[in-house]
Amino acid sequence: MIGRLNGKLVEKQPPQIVIDVGGVGYEVDVSMQTFYTLPPLGEPVQLFTQLVVREDAHLLFGFGSAQERATFRQLVKVSGIGAKTALGILSAMSAGELAQAVAQEDVGRLSSAPGIGKKTAERMVLELRGKLTPAADGGLLVPAPAADETDDIVSTLLALGYNEREARAAVKNLPVGTEVGEGVRLALKNLLK
Repeated sequence: MIGRLNGKLVEKQPPQIVIDVGGVGYEVDVSMQTFYTLPPLGEPVQLFTQLVVREDAHLLFGFGSAQERATFRQLVKVSGIGAKTALGILSAMSAGELAQAVAQEDVGRLSSAPGIGKKTAERMVLELRGKLTPAADGGLLVPAPAADETDDIVSTLLALGYNEREARAAVKNLPVGTEVGEGVRLALKNLLK
């Protein structure tokens, strides 16, 4: 899994960019929200990423913030929304605006995103309700990062050969907001007891 890229921005052709990381050019699809915040060509850039493996392709998607990536991960879990559609939604509105539209059950706002009809917007409200939570500062709504980090920790444990039940049990009592690296270390410690 490629979780983050740090490198030099060498190409910008919306919605795709190329980041040179140690001599290897990674093609990354980004939302327009992220695209507009990118530095000029030749400058260093850091993106959070999500690798999507399909039968016919391996696609790398990049995000300017962990919150945007967490929102993308929630969107692709919604029935009928694929990675490209999720990226289109995040191009049309920020993660905070999306969370706010879901919380307010604003089907009209959701269906204004490209590729989203009324039925899909209603499904988004139904399936995303409770998965996008208010920011602690009372500002715009953003995805809850703790669940995303827990998912990353569980995924790492699964990759190490543990089964789903063992992995979920190992992360059950981790403190909220534990970073992935520290969470994996603590979870492994729990598994070895």
